[in-house]
Amino acid sequence: MGEIFRFSVVVSAAGRVIVGEQAEPVSQISKDSIEKVLAATDIVDLIGSYVPLKRAGTQFKANCPFHSEKTPSFSVSPARQTFKCFGCGKGGSALGFVMEYENLPFTEAVRKLAARANIALEAEVFDPQADQARRVRGRLLDLHREAAVFFHERLLKDPAASHARDYLNGRGFGREMAANWTVGWMPDHPKGFLDFARERKFSGRELVASGLAALRNADDANSGLYVRFRDRLMFPIRNEMGDVIGFSGRQLREDPNSGKYINSPETLIFKKSNVLFALDRAKKAILREKTALLCEGQIDVIACHELGIDHALAPLGTAFTQQHAHLLRRYTSSVLLCYDADKAGIAASQRAFRELVTEGLSVRVVEMPAGDDPDTFIKAHGAEAFRRLLENAREFFDFKLGRAKTSGAFESAAERRTLAGECVELLATMADAVARDHQINVVATHLQTSGAALREAIAKTLKKPQRASAATRQTQPEYESAAEPTPLHRSVAFLCHLALTSAPAQHFLTEQFETLHEAKPWLEGIPLLERILSAAPDPAAHAAINTFLGGLPEADRLALGAGDAVVMDSTLADGVLAAEHALAMLSATVLQRRDARVKADLKQPGLSQQRLVELLEEAKEISALLRGIGQRSEFDDELPAATFKPKPAAGWKKRT
Repeated sequence: MGEIFRFSVVVSAAGRVIVGEQAEPVSQISKDSIEKVLAATDIVDLIGSYVPLKRAGTQFKANCPFHSEKTPSFSVSPARQTFKCFGCGKGGSALGFVMEYENLPFTEAVRKLAARANIALEAEVFDPQADQARRVRGRLLDLHREAAVFFHERLLKDPAASHARDYLNGRGFGREMAANWTVGWMPDHPKGFLDFARERKFSGRELVASGLAALRNADDANSGLYVRFRDRLMFPIRNEMGDVIGFSGRQLREDPNSGKYINSPETLIFKKSNVLFALDRAKKAILREKTALLCEGQIDVIACHELGIDHALAPLGTAFTQQHAHLLRRYTSSVLLCYDADKAGIAASQRAFRELVTEGLSVRVVEMPAGDDPDTFIKAHGAEAFRRLLENAREFFDFKLGRAKTSGAFESAAERRTLAGECVELLATMADAVARDHQINVVATHLQTSGAALREAIAKTLKKPQRASAATRQTQPEYESAAEPTPLHRSVAFLCHLALTSAPAQHFLTEQFETLHEAKPWLEGIPLLERILSAAPDPAAHAAINTFLGGLPEADRLALGAGDAVVMDSTLADGVLAAEHALAMLSATVLQRRDARVKADLKQPGLSQQRLVELLEEAKEISALLRGIGQRSEFDDELPAATFKPKPAAGWKKRT
């Protein structure tokens, strides 16, 4: 069987390989480094590399990549170096965008932006946990990258791979395609691959964590390894950035005990439901074509790309998922389904339609001739004929009902009722109400029924309990944050604004420790204001402000509006005067609340003589202080003319 790696490893009950105890984090990337990264990153260039932006005055607009919408509510401010969606409430700095868009933790997002800006990061103190996580992820990426090269060289040079080369030649693919896609071959005998891994200093534990190998006995850490792929064509699977994160192995010799294609298992770096084959290559073309071409398999996608039809991609041998649809929505609002014309392909098209329209994408179907898939059709008829098929793609319900009519499904009333029921269920999944209304008319015309009857049936379907959550998404845009915003009294919110936008006001407020400390029990949000004053980010530096905001807990960011409430171009002529006025209002509010509390306590029965005297003395003191302030009313007084009025915090429910 060849040489077997043996090693000691702990495997959890869930099947995860445990590499050792993790220490509590003891440090983070230095604040100066984060500021340098944000200062070197232009948020318009950054977000524009992910989604198409259009200038709108001094701002840039786009359809939000984080929720489904037709009218752009996503705004990017080059002046503030922030983004904000007024639909779903998400907002923040360039760092926050990368964290949300690529689902990265804070430190990984900083590293990604640092690499983009070619900035070396400095750590304040060594953090063993963060360093271990980074090393594990980096080693897995290194292993996959080097394994892809190893497999590719075997395909090109190994005499034992002649049947793999013959298979590719038989499919019309030559050496150039193999090089373009780094297609490789895993030998039937594991020794060569295991020797390669050992020479590159990859451990058995890393091979198991990568999914390229597994323990022979899951319950015995010393049982040795077996290689997962044997005698297969190896297609590298890449993430959106182009890193190899897994493999898809194509069977070369028929084996009824093994699937035609097998993919890497899910690992730390590979989640099948979040990956689309060739998205790293297709995303620019999708933006250019304003649509994505969704195929069934990798070979179909490669055939398309090799002839310049480069907006093609495919799921990885699994059903198309909502996560896939969400991923596509970042790049387009339109999808062409190009599945096989057989029964299974049509069923897969219908499943994909459900997921796509739930995310608000429009769907058309490319009609493939019976027995053809994109690869075989292109080989037989050429790229131009295939492009004509794409141009003639039909609306989904035109396709579905046209096929049904051809197959004779319209011949009986019972079959028509069944079709109508299927269409109602599918129409009910559509998030875009305008698109749904159009498709209702299409279905009504095909089925020779009334649109009103279909709308009534759809309304009943949407009310069913099992569709309650989907119906909510489709009929009323409600957005909730995982965290509730930190409560902020309006005077405190204004002082937070001043501390972040005016250096003189910030300096003045740092000297008001006693006043703020006394207000803490009476007004909401004082700890957040104190945190701002303690950090003292430079109001003149967007990078410093965004670095500070990025390090706040989510509840605090929501309270400040994630960059929306913090208006960087403050029009206040005198920040100190505004701070003095607001601080006086804050003091008046504290006194009013103290006064109300004392009066309530005085009404309590059974007060001792001593307590009564204390309360009367406090009431007298408060009354004198209020007269001194000028009896400012918490509810009637206005803040200075150009002041900040907090908007509803991002993430609160929005109801229509």
